[in-house]
Amino acid sequence: MTANDQAYDLVSIGRTGVDIYPLDHGVGLEEVKTFEKFLGGSATNVAVAAARYGRKAALVTRTGDDAFGRFVKLESERLGVDPAFITTGPAVPFGPPTPVTFCEIFPPDDFPLYFYRHPIAPDLMLEASDVPMDAVKDAKIFWATVTGLSQEPSRGAHFVAWEARGRSPLTILDLDYRPMFWESPELASEQVGKALEHVTVAIGNKEECEVAVGETEPQRAADALLERGVELAIVKQGPKGVLAATKDERVEVPPVYVDVVNGLGAGDAFGGALCHGLLAGWDLTRILQFCNVAGAVVVGKLECSTAMPDEAEVLEAMKTLIPSTKG
Repeated sequence: MTANDQAYDLVSIGRTGVDIYPLDHGVGLEEVKTFEKFLGGSATNVAVAAARYGRKAALVTRTGDDAFGRFVKLESERLGVDPAFITTGPAVPFGPPTPVTFCEIFPPDDFPLYFYRHPIAPDLMLEASDVPMDAVKDAKIFWATVTGLSQEPSRGAHFVAWEARGRSPLTILDLDYRPMFWESPELASEQVGKALEHVTVAIGNKEECEVAVGETEPQRAADALLERGVELAIVKQGPKGVLAATKDERVEVPPVYVDVVNGLGAGDAFGGALCHGLLAGWDLTRILQFCNVAGAVVVGKLECSTAMPDEAEVLEAMKTLIPSTKG
C-alpha cells in the first residue's frame, strides 16, 4: 500500500457556518415564523457531498468558540467528513462568532441570501499554521473557493497551501465569487488571477469567469482559463447547460429540469459530484451528466448539506432525467 492510498480523496478549505433556512416559503424573512438549522458553507458542502459518495474527505476551516461552532464540528463528523482540521478561534467577545446564513425561498428562481459574517468570519482568519500541509500535499483532490481569497490571513494561507502542493493534478478552484465578501471586483480579479497560476481545474459560471479572466462567452472563457495553465475548465451556463474543456477535448451537456424547492445547493452538489467523477476516471460527458443530476436532486430539497445524494440516488434519478442512461 502506497502513501497515497492513505491520503484523503478530498481536502476542502474554506467557508463554513450554519444555514438558518425558513420553513415558510414565498414570504420575506420578516414574515417567517419557523426555521430549521443545517450545516452550511460552500467548501463544507462540497466535502459532505464527496463523503456521501464514499470518499475520504476532510475540511480545513475555523469556527467561533460557541455553540454553532460545536455544531459545525459535530455535524461535519456525523456526515462523514473528518473534522480534525476544523480549528476554533478565540471565544466571543474576543473572537467573531460562527457565521449564520439566512435565505428566503421564492421558487423557482429567487433565493436571496443574507450572510452574517461581519466584520470577519472565523474561516477567513485561517492562518498558514492552521493548514495541514502534508494532508494538502498528499490529497488526491485539493478544493478551494474564491471566497477564501477575499481577506487576510485566509488569503495568504491559501497561497501557502498551493505552493506546498505544487500545482499537482486535481488542484481545484471554485470561482464562487460573491461581491459582498470583497472590497472591490478589481481586487477579486487580481487575486483570482494569481490563484489560477496554482490550480489545474477551475469551475464557475459566466459571471464568475468574467471576474476570473474577463470573459463571459463560455467558449472564450474556457479558452482563457486554459491559457492560464488550467488543465480542465468548466463553465456553467445555467439554462444552456455546462461546458467542459481541456486542450484536447470540449464537451457540452444540456441542463436537466426539475421542480425547484431551493436552488442554493446545486453548485455545491455539482462540485462534490465532480470530485467523485474525476476520482472514478469517468469521461467528461458522464461526469457532467452526473453532476447536473446531483445538483437537480438537491434543488428539490430545502437544505444543502444533508440533501447531498449518494451515487445510487443520482444514478436512479439519471434514468428519469437523462433517458439515454436507462439500463
